[in-house]
Amino acid sequence: MTDTTRYQSPLGTRYSSPRMQSLWSPKHRARLWRELWLTLAQEQQRLGIAIPDAALEEMRAHLDDTDPDVVRQYEQRFRHDVMAHVHAFGDQAPAARPFIHLGATSCYVTDNSELLVMRDSLHLLLGRLVAVIKALSGFAVEHRETPTLAYTHFQPAQLTTVGKRAAMWLQDFYLDGAALYDMSEALMFRGCKGVTGTQASYLDLFHGDHDKVRELDRSVSQRFDFARSIPLTGQTYTRKIDSRMMDLLSGIAQTASKFATDLRLLQHEGEILEPFESEQIGSSAMAYKRNPMRAERICALARHIISLNANAANTAATQWLERTLDDSANRRLTLPEAFLATDAVLVLCTNISAGLVVNPTIIERNVGREMPFMATERWLMLGVEAGGDRQTLHEVVRKHAVDVRQAMAQRDVANDLLQRLAADAAFAAVDVDTLRAELDPMRYVGRAPDQVIEFVEGPVAELLQTLTPYSAPDEAMVTL
Repeated sequence: MTDTTRYQSPLGTRYSSPRMQSLWSPKHRARLWRELWLTLAQEQQRLGIAIPDAALEEMRAHLDDTDPDVVRQYEQRFRHDVMAHVHAFGDQAPAARPFIHLGATSCYVTDNSELLVMRDSLHLLLGRLVAVIKALSGFAVEHRETPTLAYTHFQPAQLTTVGKRAAMWLQDFYLDGAALYDMSEALMFRGCKGVTGTQASYLDLFHGDHDKVRELDRSVSQRFDFARSIPLTGQTYTRKIDSRMMDLLSGIAQTASKFATDLRLLQHEGEILEPFESEQIGSSAMAYKRNPMRAERICALARHIISLNANAANTAATQWLERTLDDSANRRLTLPEAFLATDAVLVLCTNISAGLVVNPTIIERNVGREMPFMATERWLMLGVEAGGDRQTLHEVVRKHAVDVRQAMAQRDVANDLLQRLAADAAFAAVDVDTLRAELDPMRYVGRAPDQVIEFVEGPVAELLQTLTPYSAPDEAMVTL
């Protein structure tokens, strides 16, 4: 039964997927800490420390049965979360009690486990990005030859295609996917560095044997599938890693917010709409409304992610010497929320991308309303070819265009610029059918259809091939 008497983050109750929540859960963290202690003890034993097999067996037998109530009681006594877990683990594995956390500092489990969780979270987000990229790729290709108004300053400019605009959204997600993949490949483990990063405690354990200290650091990192550990640390790994991680999540949020904002504008125009369920209610008062609530939610969550980025930057900037604790409480909030919110944003982006609704009638109407203005330069050239003076013709076109725009705004009439010019003596030498032929929208989209195909079949296909291991089945597990 849900406890409604205490605050619960909406990221856990409404937005983020169970998979991402599980990665950042206390249960998963406790499991990782125990795995880290077991691995440390195993490698220390392998390198000559007299740790009995029974100790390792007991640790192995209790990786998954952490009792949070016992841990809570110890933490109330010790005011130290890591030592609370050490004692709780030792109660269950008494033969291992003397060896748990041997030579380690708290950051051996806290920092290393966070790197493990962030790496797994990156992999989950890569799968989410694959889903968005695939959905937008299909949409872009399908509508690559659908002419639509392009806007600058949200004013009608020239023409593009629906697919080309979608490919521009796609390109931003593509860049995010490439950057996220690079980060996941480059991520390093903290490893076994000791209290202030000097590995002094491990050097004492191995009686001054530097090779064994280096081997311990290397082997523990490799046991957790990290190719290498961070060369130098203080007590913590450099918080520049967190800052870089948050830069990437902020970048995804920026991409998603741009996509969602564009969609909100297009939904206002009636051209492209986000999915709408058969029983979905748009407004409690205005039953006729179809609000872009998914896109609005993306923008809201994206703003939160972007704001968290400054937290990580400030944490990296204010670390004192080998470490200070003022980052601890902040990171407990910032890192999980950023990953959970990014997860929620990408699930929403996939949901929207896979269900976009195109209204061709409205798109054609909007294009038709502006097409005569866009054809004016070609009409000028036709007039000049027929013997007219370019400057005289330009003034004729300008006056008629201003009158037509004013009439359209004041009386909501159709755009009759073609008819006005055809009736003007200045264009008497140009056949009206010749003028009308210039109103074909496909003459104005340039290479947009080709650009879509070249991008989707080239860079996008290459990235998707690289990201194949991270593809995951669709999940419909968050409130959309």
